[in-house]
Amino acid sequence: MIPVDRRSARPLYRQLYDGYREAILERRLRPGQRLPSTRALAAELGISRIPVLQAFDQLLAEGYCESRPGSGTFVSGSLPDPRPVAVPRAATPEAPRGGAVAGRSGLLLGREPEPWLDGRGAFRMSQPAVDLFPFKVWSQLVNRHAREPFAHLLQYGEPMGHAPFREAIAAYLRTSRAVRCEASQILVVSGSQQALDLTARVLLDPGSRVWVEEPGYGGARDALTMAGARLVPVPVDGEGLDVAAGIALCKRARAAYVTPSHQYPMGATLSASRRLQLLSWAERAGAFLIEDDYDSEYRYDSPPIASLQGLDRSARVIYIGTFSKVLFPALRLGYLVVPEDLVDRFASVRDAMDIFPPTFPQAVLTDFLTEGHFTRHIRRMRLVYRERREALVDALRSELSEVLDVQGGEAGMHLVATFRKDLRDRPIALRAARKGLWTTPLSSCHHGNATRQGLVLGYGGTDVAGIREGVRRLRAVIRST
Repeated sequence: MIPVDRRSARPLYRQLYDGYREAILERRLRPGQRLPSTRALAAELGISRIPVLQAFDQLLAEGYCESRPGSGTFVSGSLPDPRPVAVPRAATPEAPRGGAVAGRSGLLLGREPEPWLDGRGAFRMSQPAVDLFPFKVWSQLVNRHAREPFAHLLQYGEPMGHAPFREAIAAYLRTSRAVRCEASQILVVSGSQQALDLTARVLLDPGSRVWVEEPGYGGARDALTMAGARLVPVPVDGEGLDVAAGIALCKRARAAYVTPSHQYPMGATLSASRRLQLLSWAERAGAFLIEDDYDSEYRYDSPPIASLQGLDRSARVIYIGTFSKVLFPALRLGYLVVPEDLVDRFASVRDAMDIFPPTFPQAVLTDFLTEGHFTRHIRRMRLVYRERREALVDALRSELSEVLDVQGGEAGMHLVATFRKDLRDRPIALRAARKGLWTTPLSSCHHGNATRQGLVLGYGGTDVAGIREGVRRLRAVIRST
């Protein structure tokens, strides 16, 4: 328990004294606990008894220990507990106790638990088929850079990201997503969540009003809330965000967060008419549009939808993309496409946050992109996910058509099953999670009162057999409600 270093310049008795004192203060040795005899301790440590006696004498003199004749040496029973006493936190997150922490840090506390996000398996959201990832190719690329590391990859990097990686991203976006950009506008981040946080820091002041889709992505609401924004829920329908409703609710909002290619969670595509309305409103209002293009690579009944950013002629759109969902979540690499006049602001904020993104994985993914592996992987996974989507739709219609309707199954790696009957989604999702089914209640995607009840079902990470079995088990859960 008490380490002794014979090579240390510190005397042995001092090492023993410090060790026992620390153990007593940290409550590893409790009041009334008996210490070993000086003779036994000296023999165990293989040292002279003299430094042990000196250490114990000092502990006794300072009151950390007490001697009981005929019984030995014990930790003092009169020592107060040195650990801080727990002070109840303030009743509201806006008023933390004693001003010790920022009120904003408590804005997300007190929410109900979400156990459907805890597991891995059938219907878990944002779970790709990682078992089908080309590990051999990826390992070869990793080994290539590990065997011959360039010195500049081991040094501090640029806040905007590794230059060759940004070039590769820009080339990919121009050809596959119709994004109008140069590499100088690309900022590399740790996934789309950091992109949202960074964007909110640059664009918003506390109290700024921001349109958010209703229902919509909770992670975006969290990032905007932490920036002090006042959220304005704007309804979505079959054409995506209802721009006219947003203008009626808040004409002078600072920004709008949208998922135009594949609305999360309902799956709608923002229509051409609404895209033009949204861009027109942003230009008139001096607002920014935060376009989250989180899984647009996977579209099954038509080619991928072109980006909203590609239609922007007024530099009002901040475009967010990620590799974490289309490759594997632990990669934690995403990117922003920033209007040219805002690049310096974004770069300076990024520098203040964490200086620069890790260079090594960027270098590996650069090769993965430029050598064609990414395109081949996306092409293959599009077929896999299409098959899994069809299996899920067929199973839901076969097993549960009397209680739910399927929506938003044309793209991505999830769909929504809305309830026809008077069913509550959260109790069903909680019960399903206890059965190992990770269904997300649609109501959790609402900022205000949920107008629809249903389940958001991911299918990317589960094979066809697992999907069919999962639907049968889900039917049993729903019928037991």
